[in-house]
Amino acid sequence: MHLFVPREIHPGETRAPIVPATAARLAKLGIKVEVESGIGDSICQSDDRYREAGASVRADRETALSEADIVLRLRKPSIAEAALLKSGCIHISYLDPFNDLDLVQALAAAGTSAFSMQMIPRSTIAQKMDALSSQANLAGYISVIIAAERLGKILPMMTTPAGTIRPAKVFVIGVGVAGLQAIATAKRLGAQIEAFDTRPVVEEQVRSLGARFVKADLGETGQTAQGYAKELTAEQLAKQREVMAEHCVPSDVVITAAQVFGRKAPRILTTEMVKSMAPGSVVVDLSVESGGNVECSVADEEVEVQGVKVVGISNLPRRVARTASEMYSSNLGNFIDHFWDKKAGVFGLNLENDLIKGCLLTHGGAIVHPQFKQ
Repeated sequence: MHLFVPREIHPGETRAPIVPATAARLAKLGIKVEVESGIGDSICQSDDRYREAGASVRADRETALSEADIVLRLRKPSIAEAALLKSGCIHISYLDPFNDLDLVQALAAAGTSAFSMQMIPRSTIAQKMDALSSQANLAGYISVIIAAERLGKILPMMTTPAGTIRPAKVFVIGVGVAGLQAIATAKRLGAQIEAFDTRPVVEEQVRSLGARFVKADLGETGQTAQGYAKELTAEQLAKQREVMAEHCVPSDVVITAAQVFGRKAPRILTTEMVKSMAPGSVVVDLSVESGGNVECSVADEEVEVQGVKVVGISNLPRRVARTASEMYSSNLGNFIDHFWDKKAGVFGLNLENDLIKGCLLTHGGAIVHPQFKQ
């Protein structure tokens, strides 16, 4: 089979969908691997490195897209590029079916079997393919580094001839993958940490990382079968904000990472709550791309509200593009390898497989995922 990986052209994107190590791994399966020229420039991987790994390098993007049996990419394609794909092509990338159904319909019209990396079920067998988790880990790490750079004070306790410096206080709201990594990173840097989540089940994980779990009586809460927090009612959000306000005031750093899968991020911190924090404090909104947890955060900007720095940088994993590319590339390689029929030398597209059911959006000229086919 002929596999093509185009270069990422989204403005500001520095990650690459595939690294030479994964290209070599796929070539060993008997796949004809092609990549677009310049695919690894942003992560210090030359075209020659891909050639050495067994891949061919092409400059004609449109022709390669129209000829490929399998297309791997990171960002979603444009509708124009979706139309280039040949019928029966397997297309694997991030897609945004909740907000870009036109693209899903275009992929169906092209006759592709389009897989969304965001929709991969969170199960034990799928962990090695879970791109959302791998990239969220990096976002959590980077959020702490960004906060530490802007805080103007050190995070750890330090005893010096001038006296003892108290550790900085970090408050993490939303303890998913990104939140847990933020806690772990802040702990390694010596901060004093509190964390909150609507799911009481994560308390043990928070405590195991050395943080204090903040409790709030919100009534009936919980998580979905995929492990995501359930959406709160307006009354529950109001109660949550009361608790958050109390713990934001003494915090030097607040990191918000609360998301509801497939929906707009819940608004947790109001501008008044941010104003109640001490000047020089830092707020990092990890959910700014999906609407934001902080009322005064602005996507891709850093604003100051009465001396409090509010950081709304999107796509944080691109700040560590080399590691992010290696992780995403590994997720893609694991996905292909898991379903590869080594005897027949083809991708085994078993429509009854639960994992495939969870992330296959289009097939045979139609939208097939139960959440979107209506």
